[in-house]
Amino acid sequence: MTPQRQLAQPLSSPADLAAGQLLTSETAERMAEEFASAARLAARSIAAATGPTTGPRPEALRARLDAVDLRTPLGSTAAALAEATELYLRDAVYFHHPRYAAHLNCPVALPAIAAEALVTTVNTSMDTWDQSAGATLIEQRLIDWAAGMAGLGPEADGVFTSGGTASNLQALLLARNTAVAGATGSLPERLAGLRIYASADSHFSISTSASLLGLGAEAVVAIECDALHRMDVSALRHSLEKDRAAGLRAMAIVATAGTTDFGSIDPLGSVGSLASEHGAWFHVDAAYGCGLLASARHRGMLAGIEAADSVTVDFHKSFFQPIGSSAILVRNRAALALVSHHAEYLNPAAEVGRTPNQVDKSLATTRRFDALKLWVTLRALGTEAIGQMFDSVMDLAAAAAAMVHAHPELELTAEVQLSTVVFRYVPPGPEPATDTATEPLANAIRTALYDSGAAMVAATTVDGVRHLKLTLLNPNTTHGDVAGILDAVVSHGRAICQMRTGMAAA
Repeated sequence: MTPQRQLAQPLSSPADLAAGQLLTSETAERMAEEFASAARLAARSIAAATGPTTGPRPEALRARLDAVDLRTPLGSTAAALAEATELYLRDAVYFHHPRYAAHLNCPVALPAIAAEALVTTVNTSMDTWDQSAGATLIEQRLIDWAAGMAGLGPEADGVFTSGGTASNLQALLLARNTAVAGATGSLPERLAGLRIYASADSHFSISTSASLLGLGAEAVVAIECDALHRMDVSALRHSLEKDRAAGLRAMAIVATAGTTDFGSIDPLGSVGSLASEHGAWFHVDAAYGCGLLASARHRGMLAGIEAADSVTVDFHKSFFQPIGSSAILVRNRAALALVSHHAEYLNPAAEVGRTPNQVDKSLATTRRFDALKLWVTLRALGTEAIGQMFDSVMDLAAAAAAMVHAHPELELTAEVQLSTVVFRYVPPGPEPATDTATEPLANAIRTALYDSGAAMVAATTVDGVRHLKLTLLNPNTTHGDVAGILDAVVSHGRAICQMRTGMAAA
């Protein structure tokens, strides 16, 4: 006879598991203790960091993670957090470190971190009033505040998103739906001949959005830039007129207020005028440059933004907020109806106007209450303090550019506009050994700096040549920190060139 198979007995009932592991009024104090334990681990790791990175390699970290058996639990939060410390915190990239100067990542404001505990714990979903109540009104007040700073007028509105890419996508969706409204035929037929104009240095999300919206990346017309990497208005005008003569139609013109590499701000007033002349949606991607809105000293750099039909702002870049905290702002709230969808179980059309439902404005349904961290930061510190911190990183970038310009082995690529500095290491000598067939010198220097753990910088390509880039978003970074990073760049550059020269001679 075949032995009867015994059924495995659960270690505990589902009710027992839920009672002990889910957040309830009975486990609230335990939740606070475990939050505190996690916060202490993070605090110790941040305090102990001697550089922005330990220089880990993917293969080394992957081997440690592959050794974890996810089918066998550790039995307690404390044990799981201890493991996470080894697998994550020990080799995390620390944006707070004053020698982190790679990407557009900022150190975060303490009030925002505190607010994140409330957001995660209560776990509010921002789709409808009956799930969010006061959270809806807080988000709306912040949208009104941001739109007011941008000068978008009394009919402005908007909604928080996960980041600049999502905000740009929604802006171009509004532009598309505006352009095809009232036209006949299928959507692909109505999209034929529509064009989006953006500078050659605009964010890649513009092309990605065009693909997602059914126009294809080829519908994006890249407009050449001037010496400061700003959109050339004459070139834009020429492209618009040429395309109109060919029967093409300008759906949207995207001006960038703070390009990723150079912090360049397109001439917003002139670009906006051309958008109006050609009946195009005028979008300003201010994901990086939105910090200027809070600056008493530099607010004028955004002159012309008030004419935008939509604006992208990323608070997790230049307002010192944790990821993700972005928003799309629109000059006319009626435009948001172009993306509204009404579901009978959620926000039925028959109940529109009775209560404010943020899902009516959003491409997302379930959405975190990411506005609270900005609200708490502003209530604790004020807008002026945020503006002063952004001013300080702009001042630091100007000082860094002067250091680069003064060094005989460094070459500044373009004038600094916000807080990024693009430059090259150029070794001395009549025929300097720089790039190899397999690795440009800039990449080799960046990798050597990363491996050392002492500092992190970025790299980018300008006119087919690799360059190094400092992205300065930390008000606590000093002139001495910047000088140390540049000294390390030169030191590694010299060592790499000497090695390559020796190998070539051998």
